[in-house]
Amino acid sequence: MRVLLVNESDREREMLADRLRAQGYQVDVAADAATGADMALVAPPDGVVADLWMRSISGVPLCHLLRSEPSTNDIPVVLCAEDEPRNRFWAERAGAAFVRKGRVGELVRTLARELRELKGCEGLVRLDRDDGDVRDRIARHLDAALFDSVLVSEVRALANSASVARLFDLLAQLLAQVTSYRWLALSTQEPEQVGIHVNPSCVEDCVSEVRDALSLSDVAGLTLVEDEDASPDAGGGPPIVREVRVGSLHIGSIALAPCREHGDGESERLLDVVSSELGGPLRMTLLVEESRRLATTDPLTGLYNRRAFMDSLSPHLPPTGRVGQLALLLFDVDHFKRINDTHGHAGGDLVLAAVGKMLSGFVRGHDLAARWGGEEFVVALPHTNHEQGLGIAERLRRTLEDLIVHDLEGRPIPVTASFGVAVLRPGDDVDDLVQRADACMYLAKSQGRNRVAVDPVL
Repeated sequence: MRVLLVNESDREREMLADRLRAQGYQVDVAADAATGADMALVAPPDGVVADLWMRSISGVPLCHLLRSEPSTNDIPVVLCAEDEPRNRFWAERAGAAFVRKGRVGELVRTLARELRELKGCEGLVRLDRDDGDVRDRIARHLDAALFDSVLVSEVRALANSASVARLFDLLAQLLAQVTSYRWLALSTQEPEQVGIHVNPSCVEDCVSEVRDALSLSDVAGLTLVEDEDASPDAGGGPPIVREVRVGSLHIGSIALAPCREHGDGESERLLDVVSSELGGPLRMTLLVEESRRLATTDPLTGLYNRRAFMDSLSPHLPPTGRVGQLALLLFDVDHFKRINDTHGHAGGDLVLAAVGKMLSGFVRGHDLAARWGGEEFVVALPHTNHEQGLGIAERLRRTLEDLIVHDLEGRPIPVTASFGVAVLRPGDDVDDLVQRADACMYLAKSQGRNRVAVDPVL
């Protein structure tokens, strides 16, 4: 077998070459890494022995260059240096075996072991010397490695996003600067959601492509980022899809539809780097969202809890406090104690959960719904006047009246509620609005329940 020996010291190079030849190897020698790399690329050896640290080019970029070329990517490399943790670290990260400098016997044994494990060493491609100066090739490889390290750093910084929507927006801004695509998508498993970055001119077609590429259900929550950073071109290669993992746990997928055929492999390599680093930031962001959800959500109904509702309502109070800018509905499930006595507390919980589910589907995107406490619920309706609030409360009352709930034994549980409606007045704060809605709700209960009482407009 032929071994390439790269060593800047004439004495060490001669001594090691003699020792390797005594073991039956054919030895080619090079006095510096650039010459050695050139020799290896033109006529690939069976193995390489080199110093880790050399003056012009160290053994690390030499090893990375050999790994990046089809003709030399399987060749075993042994790097020699002083026995320090940092040296072992760099050698291992470069994909090389490490031997302490001066341990010639260990070097011989390590090389023999690496060569025994060598597979597929026949039919290696020989490169012509005019294929490019080796220093330029190493420089290009180092540039690519620097780009990857910067990209990795940017992806890892997404761990501070605090929400999946913001993480995806930042990720789209990052990738749009380094590659061209028709659309970019990121999906998560639990909860099932997807973010899509797309040009505004082709949203519908691209969303359909994303759902097919990622095998998404129609119920997956969708976040759209629409701007002209994504290309409007209809052509290009097929989507590239990569899993996003944390260890063995699959937490999502990332996909990209390139603007051109990706035969050069650059789009795949880019997505490989991103997907390999995205798992940690995405997992952390999902955990932050889950902890926030648990802190703000009533576990039985899935609605906001009282504190979260009040925090979310305050920004909706207009600075001028004009009439008609906000309506508040407060309602109480009628005869709830009787429901618990007749159907048990499990039956009561079923009713509350059913009301929460109904409310989640009833309210509009900018409305707020919450469990106020016990069997009381509250709905805030921004940009809603007195007449509109009354109409919404009536529709909600009829919807509750038609709600079908069965207890654990299959017995039907009738559900009605009494509503109070108040509209924001000049100078009101949240407590004023809630107090008037609460007074109206008790008025509805005193008038026979299953009805709506409205605070009069002044």
